[in-house]
Amino acid sequence: MVQSGKIKHFFRIFWRLLRTIIVLGGVILLAAGSTQPPGSLSSYVHAITRPIEFDFGTWTLDAVIAKLSNWALSMDKFISEDQQSEFVLTYLAQVQKVNTLNRQVLLMYADPEITDPEAKSQSLRMERDAEQKILYSQAFLAESILQAQLMSVIESNGLDILGQVLPPSLYRISEIPYSLIISPRTQIAQVLDISLEPGLETEQMEKLENEIYADLDHSALVVPIGGIGTYPTMVMQTTDIVRLTEVISHEWVHNFLTLRPLGINYYTTDALRTINETVASLAGKELGLMILREYYPEYVPKEVEESETNTPVPEIDPQTFNFRAEMRLTRVEVDRLLAQGDVEAAEQFMEQRRQFFWENGYLIRKLNQAYFSFYGAYNDQPGGGASGEDPIGPAVVTYRDQFDTLAGFLNAVSWIDSYEGLLIKLGQ
Repeated sequence: MVQSGKIKHFFRIFWRLLRTIIVLGGVILLAAGSTQPPGSLSSYVHAITRPIEFDFGTWTLDAVIAKLSNWALSMDKFISEDQQSEFVLTYLAQVQKVNTLNRQVLLMYADPEITDPEAKSQSLRMERDAEQKILYSQAFLAESILQAQLMSVIESNGLDILGQVLPPSLYRISEIPYSLIISPRTQIAQVLDISLEPGLETEQMEKLENEIYADLDHSALVVPIGGIGTYPTMVMQTTDIVRLTEVISHEWVHNFLTLRPLGINYYTTDALRTINETVASLAGKELGLMILREYYPEYVPKEVEESETNTPVPEIDPQTFNFRAEMRLTRVEVDRLLAQGDVEAAEQFMEQRRQFFWENGYLIRKLNQAYFSFYGAYNDQPGGGASGEDPIGPAVVTYRDQFDTLAGFLNAVSWIDSYEGLLIKLGQ
């Protein structure tokens, strides 16, 4: 009887590993088919960025090995659900502790009155390193718990296939590469997205962007991102359980879509990229909220609870600065100027507006065509924001409203392969 149980346990582990390898192979093949085709612009840019491009191959191999090792241990199976949630919160508190120590060390090195910061910060650095080791030892179990919680929510919402979640939820906390976004100056359209090593200095970003602008006559911007839909997905470190559950869900949705026409065609057009990102944003927030309700109910955002209990929403003071509304106005005017062919006027206007945002507390380093081509794809909130009057995001939101369940929506939208196809689904 004991031997039979061991054999079953072995086959369960073997099936998990085999399933992951199959899915990983499929994701890699599909991702390879969606990369940008080589061209003169791409060749010139890669010639500049190659020394600082992120090595996805090495990162993915390390992440897969770490996940397989962690699966073999399956430590999360030996503690109760309440203990699992408590462990995740303990892990996030440990992240906060390490972050605080890091800031204290940096302040010592920045303080002009400290003549020997290395000696002065020695005990603090030793404490930080010790806490970092504790954090590293907790990370794998915390990730396993959140992966299992997400898959449980996915299964309970009917997004499994014959009892299996495909692809399985796998993510790893990591330093996230920057994205170099490139758009023509004459229009807002993302033509290249190149992942660069994390840790770039601001001066390096500025130099790269200015070089592309001067030599290639294109708008460029290096932007930070919260996660990448690799497999396993790459997620930035955070202390916020609300943000973390949303990001791991968002990136899993990208993996889900990658196995279907909508995701396969991610890079085909800007419209499809916007549909992908809007779907992932909508579904990621829904799944993240489901995880919170099930496992971390005390962390459900107050505004969500108020909306569900029909609590009156306080009116917005008209004197209060409204970032989304102001950014929408900016995008609309930039689109108008570019449509008239007045590129220089559009760029001067964007710089004026950047300074306006800065004066109102929004520290935007650079506002240009590349900025709008990147942030404009995330269009799941009313008001337009960086999307301006782009109708694609609102169309996706309208399509979501036609379904009673998230599973119904994702299973339907994932087979759309054009904006025209979405409009047909909407009867337009």
